[in-house]
Amino acid sequence: MDYSIVLPLISGLAWTVVYIECVRLGFRDKTYAMPFWALSLNLAWEGIFTVLGYQEVGMSLPVIVNATWLFLDLIVVYTFFKFGYKEFPGDLSKNAFYAWGLFGITVSFVLLLQFVREFGLIMGGSYAAFLQNMIMSILFLHMLAHRGNSKGQSLLIAILKMVGTLAATVLYGIIGKEELGGPNSLILLCGVLIFIFDSIYFVFLKSQIQKNKSPVANQPK
Repeated sequence: MDYSIVLPLISGLAWTVVYIECVRLGFRDKTYAMPFWALSLNLAWEGIFTVLGYQEVGMSLPVIVNATWLFLDLIVVYTFFKFGYKEFPGDLSKNAFYAWGLFGITVSFVLLLQFVREFGLIMGGSYAAFLQNMIMSILFLHMLAHRGNSKGQSLLIAILKMVGTLAATVLYGIIGKEELGGPNSLILLCGVLIFIFDSIYFVFLKSQIQKNKSPVANQPK
């Protein structure tokens, strides 16, 4: 079995479904289904590496995948700007909310461009991807606690985020890629921590969903 093909395929398909589910839940629940800072970092990563990847190697499969994720990310960003205001402090004006969102996206682009300048396209992109993935895992836990319900969240997102990242962790952290100098201990550490955070999130989210379905929780007050 050629793991260099199978593992990226598993990771790519899993993350694609995650993004599609985020879009679906955003419109269904009238909210944003990915934590804001994770969303802004994802948008920046996919935007930068779609453009730089195309400039580097042309229209390759990774570039097409990144472009697809970028398109889906833009839809999730739309749900953030359309529905996200109600989750921010009540004394914040809508203009301030929009400005905050644009500021966060700008900061994310600047930060990830610096990763590329500092570590190069391949190494910088890989490190940034795993670090922001870990940030996303922590922020999903925060979002669940902040909302106090499962709105805009699903076990499908929790499971496939875990599976997609685990496949990439095995490929880059254990098997190793020549472009990264073989197995990478930093990526492996990030991948293990992401798996732990995602497992905790899955357990908490499942508990919250079961609580929402319980007869006691649905009794009128």
